[in-house]
Amino acid sequence: MKARVTVTLKKGVLDPQGKAIHGALATLGFDGVEGVRQGKLIEIDLDETNREDARRKVEAMCEKLLANTVIENYAIDLV
Repeated sequence: MKARVTVTLKKGVLDPQGKAIHGALATLGFDGVEGVRQGKLIEIDLDETNREDARRKVEAMCEKLLANTVIENYAIDLV
């Protein structure tokens, strides 16, 4: 089973990389972009076959390492 974890900054947390991307898009002529927030995608291959067990394991990974839950949110997609 594969888990895809998307980690993004919480609303209200400053995103300097998003600001830089926004500025670069404007410089390249991409008009109409009102804002950019950047995040990260982490793909994890699991030997787990039970979806509930896999989700619990990945949630523990997110809470302990993959996301800084003070300033970041995460979403898990099992495929």
